[in-house]
Amino acid sequence: MFLLLPFDSLIVNLLGISLTVLFTLLLIFIIVPAIFGVSFGIRKLYMKTLLKIFAWATLRMERGAKEKNHQLYKPYTNGIIAKDPTSLEEEIKEVRRSGSSKALDSTPEFELSDIFYFCRKGMETIMDDEVTKRFSAEELESWNLLSRTNYNFQYISLRLTVLWGLGVLIRYCFLLPLRIALAFTGISLLVVGTTVVGYLPNGRFKEFLSKHVHLMCYRICVRALTAIITYHDRKNRPRNGGICVANHTSPIDVIILASDGYYAMVGQVHGGLMGVIQRAMVKACPHVWFERSEVKDRHLVAKRLTEHVQDKSKLPILIFPEGTCINNTSVMMFKKGSFEIGATVYPVAIKYDPQFGDAFWNSSKYGMVTYLLRMMTSWAIVCSVWYLPPMTREAEEDAVQFANRVKSAIARQGGLVDLLWDGGLKREKVKDTFKEEQQKLYSKMIVGNHEDRSRS
Repeated sequence: MFLLLPFDSLIVNLLGISLTVLFTLLLIFIIVPAIFGVSFGIRKLYMKTLLKIFAWATLRMERGAKEKNHQLYKPYTNGIIAKDPTSLEEEIKEVRRSGSSKALDSTPEFELSDIFYFCRKGMETIMDDEVTKRFSAEELESWNLLSRTNYNFQYISLRLTVLWGLGVLIRYCFLLPLRIALAFTGISLLVVGTTVVGYLPNGRFKEFLSKHVHLMCYRICVRALTAIITYHDRKNRPRNGGICVANHTSPIDVIILASDGYYAMVGQVHGGLMGVIQRAMVKACPHVWFERSEVKDRHLVAKRLTEHVQDKSKLPILIFPEGTCINNTSVMMFKKGSFEIGATVYPVAIKYDPQFGDAFWNSSKYGMVTYLLRMMTSWAIVCSVWYLPPMTREAEEDAVQFANRVKSAIARQGGLVDLLWDGGLKREKVKDTFKEEQQKLYSKMIVGNHEDRSRS
């Protein structure tokens, strides 16, 4: 048996007191407010303080760069080519008009000058690809004291270097351990709570407990990211028997939405820790999990989803129809599957503020563990969520048109660029159908004009 020296005993006592105080503070200021869904305003005060520091840092950098005649920013732009939203027919008319006096109406057949239109479009696409740049993090115009977002800056003063070093100590030595502890607490409570609730008989009491266990645990996980979320138009929140569709920037989109609502999740069955969480959750709530072999069976997936939404007592399904993460600047093509089953769709727009931390997950560059580490070492995750009015498929509308209408509404509300491209282009080549569509437009323009003149 070992005897502790007085000095060792003092250290052990101090450590015990420190852990007790820390746990008490966590319980009072984070866990208990998460249970009741209230906030003391500490995170908003923290955000306002950071904004003042960022503003001071940017002004200090600009002043120092001006005094020493340094270039502060590297040349950078998201759009290096000015593009006017004109149709293929109009642009070819302009090409023919600039090359000769003959316009498209007087020339029903192919002209060699038409080639220049397609050559120019090809060059524009190579130089300013509007698709692949949606899969990389957006650059900031001002520095947020994170080296990962400082690619455009050439000059840093001594004061800012000291401030950046202090920020590293705060983020890695204080915030990171605190956030890991909160994430562990939230996940552990979710697994234990849903497992216990799963043994209760079905009924209103089980639904009540399941809802509040889910909300409590997701709110703790939100606090593990120091997430500051502003929800708009809560009267439009998804209801039972419907489908909630949202743009997709990050895996934490699920936590952001689930901390304010109660949803049935849809996804593939996983192994490891994720599998443990899925098995526990499905005991307390009717989530829709698919085996790996079932995911590619579109008819089976549609059948399971249809059965779920037809039962008006079941929770709204949460789906991200883009199928991949986009970098918080745009919305890409929605897969039509969730729009074919005839349910009421509740659109949701999510927009992150990159000043405090980049929420975008570039899955081709970072693994999940690395990504979560980057999230937990950011200053905070700040975002706005808009609940849009419910939408239903119109009589003369097919699933693709309905999906595009919902996508446009989300893009418009979130201030995002509405793109027709498939997010699957992150890992796949352009489908032949995209090329054929342009060929059909051109041939229709030539043949259509020729047929019109033949009739006259």
